[in-house]
Amino acid sequence: MIALVAAALSLAIWLYLLLGRGFFWRTQIRDDDRAFPEPPRWPSIAAVIPARDEADVIGRNLSSLLVQDYPGEFRIILVDDQSRDGTAEVARAAAARIGAADRLTVLSGRALPAGWAGKVWAMKQGADHANALPEAPDCILFTDADIAYEDGTLRRLAARAEAGGLVLTSLMVRLRCESFWERMLIPAFVFFFAMLYPFAWVNNPARREAAAAGGCMLVRRQALARAGGVEAIRDALIDDCALGERLKSVGPVWLGLTQRVHSLRPYPDLGDIRRMVARSAYHQLRYSPLLLAGTILGMGLVYVAPPALALFGAGWAQILGFFAWAAMAAAFQPILRFYRLSPLWGPFLPVIAAFYMAFTLDSAYQHAVGRGGLWKGRVQAKASATQ
Repeated sequence: MIALVAAALSLAIWLYLLLGRGFFWRTQIRDDDRAFPEPPRWPSIAAVIPARDEADVIGRNLSSLLVQDYPGEFRIILVDDQSRDGTAEVARAAAARIGAADRLTVLSGRALPAGWAGKVWAMKQGADHANALPEAPDCILFTDADIAYEDGTLRRLAARAEAGGLVLTSLMVRLRCESFWERMLIPAFVFFFAMLYPFAWVNNPARREAAAAGGCMLVRRQALARAGGVEAIRDALIDDCALGERLKSVGPVWLGLTQRVHSLRPYPDLGDIRRMVARSAYHQLRYSPLLLAGTILGMGLVYVAPPALALFGAGWAQILGFFAWAAMAAAFQPILRFYRLSPLWGPFLPVIAAFYMAFTLDSAYQHAVGRGGLWKGRVQAKASATQ
């Protein structure tokens, strides 16, 4: 009887996810879904790039931005967040090589104050510099140092923002998917993100759901001020979604997938992806043991129970478990196609989800031993020592 109830509940949940949660799994909300007319006036943009020990990628990042064919005024503010690998020098050399040194400003990041997350503090310093310019920009592009932009991306981003009167226009960049572990785990990361924050709901002004993808966020400067500025999210480890929530309170936002903006960050080993997820997973659960337990039990019911029942159950429990397993494998197919991966990964989503369950438990453990939010030598989670 328990097996039958679990199978029926799992199938009901997957039917809801397929049909009642904004069709998050379809991957149809992208930056190439339509063309927008050129605005009468292109907004001026300042890109703010927080960079901590990014010498290996910052040259490609800056080169891809500084060669954009953007018709409006565009400059870059790089905040060197106390790097130890010569990030600032590499950045200046990259800009000089393409004759764009005059459009790059490198700020030496100040020491991290109590109560601030490291990346957000760097974003704050860059935004303050943009606000203090003689001609402050219309928009700020918050982007990561490990992101590369194909030519024309900035023009398309600004055209969409102008046409929709958007206060935030964000792209979920295409993450690297080359190693075995990347192919196994990275598409599911995007799948789970879209499940938590269905893009159609985020983009609907009538709904309260809000999110953004931190690799690429074009923000109207005055809207950011109305939303309380960067300081309103000072302690957020998941800074993009926190910023998306603040900005949606003052105007329309848009979030979509893209093939034109790529992450340069490699995750060749299982441990690399584990650390990436564990850095903020427990923060997402508000450091609550009850929410952690509920999440693990819920993921077990949604992802683990269907294949277990389909393989080892009997009667209706086995049949319903099989259909729930088939539903999740089908839901996973669009993101696999987006990443150009074999559809045979679909039936293995329960195994992939089990890894993410383990990463979430590890995130709670790291927090308990004082290493929560660890990123490049800096511990940032609440109730941990901030360095």
